[in-house]
Amino acid sequence: MRANGIVQILVFFEIVLLLTKPTGMFLKKVYCDEQHLLKRILTPFERMIYRLIGVDPSAEMNWKRYSVAMLLFSLVSTLALYALQRLQGYLPLNPQDIAAPSVDSSFNTAVSFVTNTNWQGYAGESTMSYLTQMAGLTVQNFASAAVGMALAIAFIRGIARHETENLGNFWADLVRGTIYVLLPLSLIAAMLFVSQGVVQNFKSYDFAATLDGAAQTIAQGPVASQLAIKMLGTNGGGFFNANSAHPFENPTPFSNLIQMVLIFLIPAGLTYTLGRMVRSQGHGWAVFSAMALLFFAGTFTTYWAESRGNPIYPANVDQAVVGGNFEGKETRFGIANSALFATVTTDASCGAVNSMHDSFTPLGGLVPMVNIQLGEVIFGGVGAGMYGILVMIILTVFIAGLMVGRTPEYLGKKIEAYDVQMAMLYTLIFPVIILVLTAISVLAPEFGLASRNNQGAHGLSEILYAYTSATGNNGSAFAGISANTFWYNTTLGIAMLAGRFMMIIPALAIAGNLASKKQAPATLGTFPVNTGMFTLLLVGIILIVGALTFFPVLSLSPILEHFQMNAGATF
Repeated sequence: MRANGIVQILVFFEIVLLLTKPTGMFLKKVYCDEQHLLKRILTPFERMIYRLIGVDPSAEMNWKRYSVAMLLFSLVSTLALYALQRLQGYLPLNPQDIAAPSVDSSFNTAVSFVTNTNWQGYAGESTMSYLTQMAGLTVQNFASAAVGMALAIAFIRGIARHETENLGNFWADLVRGTIYVLLPLSLIAAMLFVSQGVVQNFKSYDFAATLDGAAQTIAQGPVASQLAIKMLGTNGGGFFNANSAHPFENPTPFSNLIQMVLIFLIPAGLTYTLGRMVRSQGHGWAVFSAMALLFFAGTFTTYWAESRGNPIYPANVDQAVVGGNFEGKETRFGIANSALFATVTTDASCGAVNSMHDSFTPLGGLVPMVNIQLGEVIFGGVGAGMYGILVMIILTVFIAGLMVGRTPEYLGKKIEAYDVQMAMLYTLIFPVIILVLTAISVLAPEFGLASRNNQGAHGLSEILYAYTSATGNNGSAFAGISANTFWYNTTLGIAMLAGRFMMIIPALAIAGNLASKKQAPATLGTFPVNTGMFTLLLVGIILIVGALTFFPVLSLSPILEHFQMNAGATF
């Protein structure tokens, strides 16, 4: 590791830290329907939307009605995006006359973008028309992010309120998150990206001849508008197949920095929103600190592993000159920013990549995988990270209560059997989906193993990472697996659906149960949730839950590969 790289990592985090409070305060004002600058400007537009969809924003919902509204909206979104893909060959804004994707690919993509996963088993520039990219994928980037934010706010309301069954209005939360947060910030980000050289047009693709006379296709399109919400909404689906490693999608070091900051902006801000809404700002900062500790641990582990490189090569070859393992990385960004980007995108359930994780060293690739397997609570996806960490907090205060022999309490509310049961259901669904589908795939040579590009431990990592990414609604990949097959399109789609909606329901059930409880004042025996001890205990619970569940399979994949690499083995 080099001092220059360490400084860049610290500067990035300092920017995120400085933006956390203003972002969190703004989010609180938006979702609590308080006055802010944009409300004065956009209130007529907000009211018009409510009239069009026939919604009374003041009509509150309990957790069941909130869940049903969210599920119905997601179902309609999935069907609409599927239909748009299947019909794109007959629709306008398709200058390359790109045919419709297959049935299984269209299903996978529709589910992927509606669940905020944005897994892509296809090459974007050669599979999707401009209309599909804009009216389908980009629209769902906004919608799925707004849904995640709404769910996080509903959970926070469940903690903040007492003796009520209401968690807010899903449609109002959806609309406000979109028009006051996502649209304005995306507009600013898109203009910044255009200033850096990200393309934004409707031109047909250009064709050029290379120096050796070969034909080259240069893709064009409305990239900047999709890129902005791709990062801000922690969606991650790239316009181009190379994602943020493509020079038209991420042309400069400054555009690279903007993208990483956008990924963490809302998830970090929600920790401050949590503190404001539950009237315990110290608690919000304690949660932020837990996320920050895990972020730094992952970032510097990845940076160290990639800087160390592969010991199989002599010290006098190119990896010593460039400072480590440069395979699969862009020279524009280097090892430090590749390691940082990989950690940020898997911490925050984004999935965008500026380097190929499949080319990382075993320990360098282990960190992004573990980031997702921890439940993506290290800042996490937009909204999803917040309600995920809140479930971990429920388990933390429950265990803390057991250790001191008291009834567990969280901010004055007793944590009872129902809350713990729902929290355990939430945490068990995730590994069951990943491990069962991975096991089936590795036992099926004809449709599971055939898609690997590597054998041995690394091949297992490719399959395990795919199902981890899909179930965790991340969307990144080792990219060493050919996933655009009927088996992987179908099973990954099922994993995305289960990883999103089967985990949301128990989370909302906890929120509804917490909202109905009485709030008691703190006593000398109350476990404080705004201290360094709470932060460390929360980090410990997150690591234990992930380590105990996934350590056996990880020991057969990246951990085994690390020892094999040191012994001189290659794949």
